[in-house]
Amino acid sequence: MRAILHVCTTCRGQSAEPVEPRPGASLHDLLSSSPLPEGVELRAVECLSACSQGCSVALSAPGKWSYVYGRLTPEDYPEILNGAAAYAATEDGLVPWRERPVIFRKQSLARIPPQE
Repeated sequence: MRAILHVCTTCRGQSAEPVEPRPGASLHDLLSSSPLPEGVELRAVECLSACSQGCSVALSAPGKWSYVYGRLTPEDYPEILNGAAAYAATEDGLVPWRERPVIFRKQSLARIPPQE
């Protein structure tokens, strides 16, 4: 079962003014041009409803806890890939605290229980 890394492509980042390309789209472009970790699939989404939290991503997989992370920037893409790899390697989506990238420790917006 693959882990899905959802990236909001409509996120404007922390800027109050519209910026083009949108930082969320730039983040998705950087991630899509990088080798993805084993077991991770990248998907663009138009909104994760975290608009006041800058760029946001979500990680999900069947039977695993899901996470939404915010206050990200396109420059965070290497840490996002590291976090996605750690998530994909778990049975339940619960990556031990010290094994998470710092941005995943400090910038988690939500943790959602697995669907049964």
